[in-house]
Amino acid sequence: MRVRIALAEKEIKYEYKEEDLRNKSDLLLKMNPIHKKIPVLIHNGKPVCESLIQVQYIDDIWPHKSPLLPTDPYQRAITKFWGDFVERRFSFLLFIFMGFCFALLPLNF
Repeated sequence: MRVRIALAEKEIKYEYKEEDLRNKSDLLLKMNPIHKKIPVLIHNGKPVCESLIQVQYIDDIWPHKSPLLPTDPYQRAITKFWGDFVERRFSFLLFIFMGFCFALLPLNF
């Protein structure tokens, strides 16, 4: 989710592909052979894994398109502090929501 937000903030066009995690594609296994999980950002044919690293990469590649962090080091540190705070305190809500959504999906055995 955070990668899609970063791309939207910078108005970067991209192609989004769904992945069936029960039947992982050859592309996923090739682009993330260590963890074999999503998300994987593929830029110029090269994979970047892990969403926080992807967001930093996006900001590095397109620095002049709506910078994601302040340029002042102190303000950047404060922004990172609050981002970490929200993630640690409220990420469980996302898991609850995702669990609820998965509970609504039909299971095929």
